[in-house]
Amino acid sequence: MDRSLLASCRRWTLWALCVGAILPATGCASGLAAALWVIKGTDVNAEYNGLQGKKVAVICQPPASLKYSTSSAAKELAVEVTRMLKANGKKIDVVDPREIAKWTDAHDWEDPTEIGKAVDADMVLAIELDDFKLYEGQTLYRGKANVVLKVYDMKKGKEVVWEKFPSQSIYPATTGVPTTDKQEGYFRREFIRVLADEIGRYFYDHDSRAAFAADSQAFK
Repeated sequence: MDRSLLASCRRWTLWALCVGAILPATGCASGLAAALWVIKGTDVNAEYNGLQGKKVAVICQPPASLKYSTSSAAKELAVEVTRMLKANGKKIDVVDPREIAKWTDAHDWEDPTEIGKAVDADMVLAIELDDFKLYEGQTLYRGKANVVLKVYDMKKGKEVVWEKFPSQSIYPATTGVPTTDKQEGYFRREFIRVLADEIGRYFYDHDSRAAFAADSQAFK
C-alpha cells in the first residue's frame, strides 16, 4: 500500500477510535466537538496582544448613576479579570488588585490613567461597567451586564490605544436558573467569573468551546 495512503488511513482510524470512545460518555454533539478538538484543536488567537510583556493595571468603574448599586460588582470583576490575565496571558505582569484598591480608597479619581501612573503600570485595562443584573423576574437568576473596554498605553498619556464595545453578556444564554437551585452569592460569583473570562479572552489565546462549557455550568 502507498505510504501516504497508509498514513491517511491511520489518521482516520485514530479519529474514529476517538469518536467511538468519546460519544458514549459525553453525548453525540459534545462528543463530536471533543473528538474534533483532539484531531484539529480549537484555539482562537487574542484579538489584542498589546498587554503581553507589560505591567498592566486592571480597573473597573461603574457609571456615576450606578455607582452605589454596582460598586461591589465592579471591584469583584476587576479582581477576577486580573486573575484571568495572570493565569492565561503570555508574560502579562498584572498589578495586585489590593495595591489598586489601597490607592483608590485614599484618592478621588476620574481618569483611569491616574491610577496607572500611581501604580507604575505600563498599560491600563479600563472596564466601564454600564449595567449589572442577576435576576430575571423574582424566581430566576439570569446575569446580564454591559461593558466597554479601553486600553491605555501610559507612554501615550490619555490616548486610548484599543477599544471594544462587546455585546451584552447574558448568563445563562438560553434560560434562567431557578432561585431555589442555588444561593445568590454562588450565582453572583459564577456570573462574574464568566464575565471576566469573556473579557480576558480578548487578550489571550483561548479555546473556542470555553463559552459553551461555562454556560452549562449554570445548571449544575
